[in-house]
Amino acid sequence: MRGKALVVALVLGLATACGGSSGGGDGGGGTTTKGDDGAPQVTITPANGSGKARPDQGVMVSAAGGRLGDVSVKLKGADVPGSLSADKTKWRSTWTLQPGGSYQVSATATSDKGKSTTATSAFRTTRSTAATRVNNVVPSQNETVGTGMPVFVQFNKAVPEKAKPAIERAIEISSTTPTEGAWRWLTAGESFNGLPSVVFRPKHPWKARQTVTVKVHFAGLKIGDDVFGDRDTIRTFKVGDSHVVNINARTHRAVVKKNGRVVRNWGVSLGSGGDVQGDGVDHLLTTSGVHLTMDHVRLERMRPPGKKKGDPGWYDEKVPWATRISNSGEYIHQNMDDPTCLGNRNCSHGCVRSPASDAQWFFHWSYRGDLVTISGTKRSLQWTNGWGYWQLSFSKWTSGSALGKPITTSHA
Repeated sequence: MRGKALVVALVLGLATACGGSSGGGDGGGGTTTKGDDGAPQVTITPANGSGKARPDQGVMVSAAGGRLGDVSVKLKGADVPGSLSADKTKWRSTWTLQPGGSYQVSATATSDKGKSTTATSAFRTTRSTAATRVNNVVPSQNETVGTGMPVFVQFNKAVPEKAKPAIERAIEISSTTPTEGAWRWLTAGESFNGLPSVVFRPKHPWKARQTVTVKVHFAGLKIGDDVFGDRDTIRTFKVGDSHVVNINARTHRAVVKKNGRVVRNWGVSLGSGGDVQGDGVDHLLTTSGVHLTMDHVRLERMRPPGKKKGDPGWYDEKVPWATRISNSGEYIHQNMDDPTCLGNRNCSHGCVRSPASDAQWFFHWSYRGDLVTISGTKRSLQWTNGWGYWQLSFSKWTSGSALGKPITTSHA
């Protein structure tokens, strides 16, 4: 069905009104407004009156015989961002468009002789949205996190391979201090919570005390055949003080630094070892490597992986002040057993047992995303175990990007 002709063609200055139009219909196309007596010609795509314009194509305004000046594109009264070409003959929207959105466009072009043409257009984008949606963005809005914190964009289902490069390009990260980092795609099996994700990790830890904003311009991205991303998502969070924890299985000590200065240390007891299961892993050994604090549980129920009640080595305990540092059941928590182990021997089931006062202090003091480095054990932390992403070199991390290259955050 053909759309209505362009509603207004105004020629300002010395030109007289003499308009023409082409395009329209549900496919998008373009609408051209021609000025008289040497005034410029202005073309707006999608065409005026279109009811099913493709949101992944954005908005394009071009001028022939002159240069564009004012270009206004609005959705629900809000400006749609875009940019002019260097020669000022083309304007493109920066991001894709909202499915089912009603847009209004106005553009003015002026010739070298001062004759102007103003064109307007109105169209609606298709409502066809993809079943693949952004499930969540982590960190949470206004959360304060540690300097090792990754950024997660999580999806409700697997993302088609063809859509991944466009999604990466459409995620805008800004920070107070520009920071180099890279995205990596994780399958549901690699993800810590079973959701397919794309994860941003800085090359080096975030600089402390800054603000980071993540804008996922998902609306209008082509996700599958003629289906598009449903909506954008924005998160702003803060990076707090630098918290760095070093735990040594040989010295049985935890040393905690804030902004480079030691603020607390205490005796700990790590995993005793001695439970090698069918996978060849000793599940009673604490993993060595760079961990991140993941969450805080006031009273955590703990049971051994791969065992059931009645099996050798079975336990079922409720442990207070538990700060998770992996997905394999490792926490920094209050000691509930022989206190003489603390600072002397490794007696735990794999966690970092601590005195009650220190476990409680750390529980309240730490952010999600604090760096916790454990050394001195014979079991290595796998990079897919919880948030073990700092176990990968930055080049290997970057190899998991659909674009295959790092990015630098823009200045907030």
